[in-house]
Amino acid sequence: MNRGKGLFLVITGAIFWGIGGTVAKKLFQQYGIDVNWLVSTRLLIAGGLLLVIQLIGKDRSQVLTVWKNKRTAVQLIIFGLIGMLAVQYTYMASIKQGNAAVATLLQYLAPVFIIIYLIIRKQATLTRQDLYTVSLALIGCFFLLTNASLSQLSVPTPAIIWGILSGLALAFYTLFAIPLLKKYDSLVIVGWAMIIGGFALSFIHPPWQMDFSHLTLEAYSYLVFVIIFGTMIAFWFYIKSLQSLSPKESSLLGSIEPLAAVLTTVFWLKEPFGVFQWVGTACIIGMILLLALNKKASSPKRQSQKKKETLYS
Repeated sequence: MNRGKGLFLVITGAIFWGIGGTVAKKLFQQYGIDVNWLVSTRLLIAGGLLLVIQLIGKDRSQVLTVWKNKRTAVQLIIFGLIGMLAVQYTYMASIKQGNAAVATLLQYLAPVFIIIYLIIRKQATLTRQDLYTVSLALIGCFFLLTNASLSQLSVPTPAIIWGILSGLALAFYTLFAIPLLKKYDSLVIVGWAMIIGGFALSFIHPPWQMDFSHLTLEAYSYLVFVIIFGTMIAFWFYIKSLQSLSPKESSLLGSIEPLAAVLTTVFWLKEPFGVFQWVGTACIIGMILLLALNKKASSPKRQSQKKKETLYS
């Protein structure tokens, strides 16, 4: 696969992921779609499609062999429930309570949580870049959530709580998956994790229990976009791009995701966004770019870096 195709894949995947959150907000606002139903449905369908892609490929045997080792099976279940399901649910809940732009930007605090965890675990040392990263994240969050007003928050408190939890969940999702990705293809791990998470949430809101009578053709097109383009294709394109681009390049270009979420939220959904919130947005995107441009790992476990970057999208 040539470099041009790789650039197309990663940019398109990032844009789909960012727009997917905004489209989900439209479903919540206009059609009253339940968060539990949307998360369980998108996980089950997207996960199934990812496994089908794996079955079509060369290493189809991995789809079943991943369950033959008891330790691996337990890790996969934990990853599916505490990693994948937590990331998807908290992100969608933050969107429902607030908007896609803030939810996406708060989710991208995950690198800060990862840095803090590695330092506490003494797997990394505090560097100047870490200080810059944390500072940008804190300043960005302050402006984003307050619009420079100390008297009130410009974003509902539940949206902030869910957004921060989404960042924590994404940090766990990234770190916990490393041992699994050393053994099996990422499509297998993420595909099964989606199915596990979707199946678990089905006990709270079964996908088949849904009143479709009020949904229009427009609503169905939004659902297709969120499930197929905003979930399955977005992840698949990012993974495929790594065949011709370095993880550094893919991660850098992946920062288009929060930008796409902000732009579509402001200009399509017409959500108000203050001047200082744009400053906060710039700080958080700057943090992402700083991390992407300098991939020198402070952790000695450098061999795991590519695996972390492959899953983190």
